[in-house]
Amino acid sequence: MHRFFWLFNCWLLATNTFAQIQSLPIYKPIPFKQDWLIMPVSQKAGVFQANNGKDLVVANGLISRRFRIGPNLATVDYQNLSTNEQFVRSVKPEAKVILDGKTYNVGGLYGQKEHAYLREEWLDGLTANPSDFQFKTFSISPIKPYVNWKSRTWTMNRNQPGGQEITLVFTSRLPELQGVEIDVHYAIYDGIPALCKWVTLENKSQKSLHINQVINEILATPEEESAVVGKPEQMKKPQRIYIENNFAFNNAMRYDLSDQATHWKTDSLYTSQVNYNYETPCLLEVYPTLGVGIDLSPTQTYTSIRSYELLLDSYDRERNGLARRRFYATVTPWTTQNPIFMHLVSTDPATVKNVIDQCAETGYEMVILSFGSGLNMEDVSDANIQKFKALADYAHSKGILLGGYSLFSSRRIDDENDVIDPKTGLPDEGAFFGHAPCLASQWGINYLNSLKKFITETGFDLLEHDGPYPGDVCASTKHPGHKGLDDSQWVQMDMQKGFYRFLNEKGVYINAPDWYFMDGTNKIALGYREVNFSLSRDQQKLLNRQNIFDGTWEKTPAMGWGFVPLTKYQGGGPEAVLEPLSEHLSDYEQLMMQYYGAGVQACYRGPRLYDTEATKQTVQRVISWYKKYRPILNSDLIHLRRPDGRDWDGILHVNPSQKEKGLVMLFNPLKTKITRTIKLPLYYTGLREMAQIRQGEGKAKSYRLNRNYEVEIPVEIGPESYAWWVIE
Repeated sequence: MHRFFWLFNCWLLATNTFAQIQSLPIYKPIPFKQDWLIMPVSQKAGVFQANNGKDLVVANGLISRRFRIGPNLATVDYQNLSTNEQFVRSVKPEAKVILDGKTYNVGGLYGQKEHAYLREEWLDGLTANPSDFQFKTFSISPIKPYVNWKSRTWTMNRNQPGGQEITLVFTSRLPELQGVEIDVHYAIYDGIPALCKWVTLENKSQKSLHINQVINEILATPEEESAVVGKPEQMKKPQRIYIENNFAFNNAMRYDLSDQATHWKTDSLYTSQVNYNYETPCLLEVYPTLGVGIDLSPTQTYTSIRSYELLLDSYDRERNGLARRRFYATVTPWTTQNPIFMHLVSTDPATVKNVIDQCAETGYEMVILSFGSGLNMEDVSDANIQKFKALADYAHSKGILLGGYSLFSSRRIDDENDVIDPKTGLPDEGAFFGHAPCLASQWGINYLNSLKKFITETGFDLLEHDGPYPGDVCASTKHPGHKGLDDSQWVQMDMQKGFYRFLNEKGVYINAPDWYFMDGTNKIALGYREVNFSLSRDQQKLLNRQNIFDGTWEKTPAMGWGFVPLTKYQGGGPEAVLEPLSEHLSDYEQLMMQYYGAGVQACYRGPRLYDTEATKQTVQRVISWYKKYRPILNSDLIHLRRPDGRDWDGILHVNPSQKEKGLVMLFNPLKTKITRTIKLPLYYTGLREMAQIRQGEGKAKSYRLNRNYEVEIPVEIGPESYAWWVIE
């Protein structure tokens, strides 16, 4: 039976794909010899043939992934070309689907007897399973933008990612699956060691199909550690492959705590592993934990979540953080938008126009009508839309963008529209934020439609969206947007992501305190405790620098926002706020320099940006400085010393492609002047022999780099103050 199936599949491949494969260039590994974080990678991503047409390869000089295409298709090789590290120890299916309650593999090869490693000579002896979806053909195209992004703001990288996409087509010979086509997509990017994988399922049959679950990635990797005993949750997961997907939520402000679909599992076939109970977490599967649960009607197409895989070459926290930040800047270029904004606590037209004028005079670029301002985007009456359209038109006439705040979750609507707790069958406090509306209820559908109408008709440029869909399930069977519990999470998540893509493609900037970056949001909170803004200004300054330091290991400066309470927020007395601004000018300036010096925008929340001419000049001076050095201040960030209140703290921006290769921000929290010798790690500036370093706008001095690409500079910083240096 296996022999017949193999011959039939070979014939099918020969007739349908042989010419395609033979037309591809032969793969010749050409690893990039320099550091991709410093030097641009000249080799472009491509699709190749190998082993006399037996294999397909996607590669870009940094990584390669190879597929054996017969008797069925499966990944047999996955390498980081910089380190020659292998990420496949065992052959697995390309994907797995559960349709109408039955599980089917997509692709895959069988017969590997040792699962700790895979030898090349074993491949020809592997067989296919007739019950699996079988590889049929493939197509190649340039990467298509996932979000047709528009930008109305200052942006560091305006380019959509380049690269190649290969679509692998699978069909089944089982009678119940006739007309069902599954496509496995791989997009490999130019210039970074990363690819993206997702699955589409097209129903070409005459009957509806229930999709219980789709596992879009299955990868048996080498284990990270060898432990004779230990449960999977106690053991390290593979560290040199970073996985991110666009199914993440829970307001953690960090991806790893928001991820809802990456699963490191045990592999029962791996019987030679060291762990006594075969519980080593070394099998990656990507799927939404609660499943999909939707019905796919004839002619409809389902698209799975997207898995992004970044192969790392180090265990160093800073280097791996730099790799992730470069990944975001490349794959989600909208996250490099970084407009200068303030939060206004009023919607009074005269006050709004006054602040718009202040922004135009000081160099600010955007006004956000903040929480507590009185803005209600759910009100789409003609009067409300005309009021805010007039304000948006006024802002645009001054070269200023205007947007505002809306709250979705953290609120109760009513019994009919709130999420229904599956345990109690009631709209009680079982949601993530206690009570919460269901986005797929009639209220939720109307809510999204109202925001779309309001933003489109007023010409608003930003949405500050508080409490985006946080993952609440809903057991209602009466809500028009979902059928019941099984599909409630998938449907609500899909609605939220679709809304963000809609806004992004209209050029609307999106602040959202949840991890929706992959579907179009621009900025998330750095991570802070709101009640800390009721503390004294001295405490806030140091705590804010800690937030900046801690919140930029995985996020670029442009991806996070901070907070500066110009007026009272979360309690506190006069010692906590900056108003009257002219009476606290040194604190106001330092708070601005801390944030702008890190490339991080903060929510300057209050009724105005300045109150006196001296205050105005201070704001103008800081913004002028920020704009002068904006490219380097929005570049990669190196963490020098975390703020602890006991000695200096600081950060270093680096960019080998800029005139300014680096910019150092140092702070002295002490009440006395400090004199120190500071070691600066300049490897990521691209400088190798000499560096020209000047303090502020002073005269540059020459420094020779040591063998670790470091220099030591003498610094003197006044009490409770800051200083900065430029490296060229």
